[in-house]
Amino acid sequence: MQSDTTVQDEDGRKQQFYVFIICCVAALGGFLFGFDSGVINGTVDGLQAAFNSEAAGTGFNVASMLLGCAGGAFFAGRLADRFGRRMLLIVAALFFIVSAWGSGVAEGSFEFVIYRILGGIAVGAASVMTPAYISEVAPAAIRGRLATIQQIAIITGLFMAFVSNYLLARVAGASTAEFWGGFEAWRWMFWMELVPAIIFFLALLGIPESPRFLISKGEGKKALKVLRTLMTNREAEQKAGDIRTSLHRERTPGLSDLINGTTGRVHRIVWVGIGLAVFQQLVGINVVFYYGAVLWQSVGFTESDALLINIISGAVSIAACLITIALIDKVGRKPILWIGSVGMTVTLGILAYAFSTAAIVDGSLRLSDNMGIVALLAANIYVMFFNASWGPVMWVMLGEMFPNQMRGSGLAVAGLFQWLANFGITMTFPIMLAGIGLGGAYGIYAFFALISVFFVFKMVKETRGRELEDMAYE
Repeated sequence: MQSDTTVQDEDGRKQQFYVFIICCVAALGGFLFGFDSGVINGTVDGLQAAFNSEAAGTGFNVASMLLGCAGGAFFAGRLADRFGRRMLLIVAALFFIVSAWGSGVAEGSFEFVIYRILGGIAVGAASVMTPAYISEVAPAAIRGRLATIQQIAIITGLFMAFVSNYLLARVAGASTAEFWGGFEAWRWMFWMELVPAIIFFLALLGIPESPRFLISKGEGKKALKVLRTLMTNREAEQKAGDIRTSLHRERTPGLSDLINGTTGRVHRIVWVGIGLAVFQQLVGINVVFYYGAVLWQSVGFTESDALLINIISGAVSIAACLITIALIDKVGRKPILWIGSVGMTVTLGILAYAFSTAAIVDGSLRLSDNMGIVALLAANIYVMFFNASWGPVMWVMLGEMFPNQMRGSGLAVAGLFQWLANFGITMTFPIMLAGIGLGGAYGIYAFFALISVFFVFKMVKETRGRELEDMAYE
């Protein structure tokens, strides 16, 4: 016969596996976030040819999704407090499906932008709801590792988009060449997203709602049932009591919770969240994700080679995230952010110098062979530092740093600023490329990376190992 200890250990392993599975399902939103963000990388030439757009028009076609992201992130947090985390993820899945289909069939810029904004709403909602959901179902001891699944999913989505774009362009001959059914390859790049989007929708139907949300809506029995699938009966009852106590001290959540009632000022923790969200974008990472093919073509690589470099960057990113999973609950969030900021400052500075040496040959930028290698190595090391630090850790911290009362509103505001910063960086890159060149653009991103070093040191507080009910306003 098995001893009670053996049975408990076996039950504990089953519960941890179940938690892992439902976190992976939620993280499929991150996969689609990454795929939807990365797929545009290989379609820029096709969009320019199909819609006859100039630099600013192309920039808006690429960046239009980010307007939807800002709106989706802002309203998702508030709507999730009313309708639930799981329900918002289901709605996001439906938006992903519509956007993937519509982006491929669009015949003009206006129609394309509408579908991309719908996709952006889905990305924005998933970007804040996935870490919120994971943080609310994961035990504190392993919350960081489970929340980091979100970033691995994002990077894996980017990687698969890069692989899909590369293979489609290679088989068709170019992204603008006709492929299956007489449609250009760039249209099929968007349609490939339908497969994971449909899987995401179906998988969401089988996961539970967040127990914290259920208790906030007076559905304690349902919440306790969910908690008993995540931990032992005794732990579940204690956790339910802790959540009730936390919620009992608080009112119905609202944006007003972001304001300190005594001083009339925005709580410090909100500014920290906004700072984390904005700095993650000001270091220019999405220039690599959205414009990687354009960037490498601009310094002499062929379209096929440029798309292959994107695949290498995606693989490096996944490896970096795996390192973070191993360290985040041991080392903590703040040290990883600080090391990432220092690493990005150095590598972005090298990139700025390398591209400043580029010469104009036949109207295009060209790097020397040596500088081309330096730029390629620096770019991939930069991507590695980002995805081992600010990529996953920013989302982990946003999902766990806010007190229960303001989690939805805090995520909404931080998510709004994150996507607005993303829009600004993405929209301005083609303009900077034409104006101050790649060297100047990367110099600006290096400056913001340097500022982020001091921001982390001065403003960010560690959240490792703390229960969500214990998070403080300041």
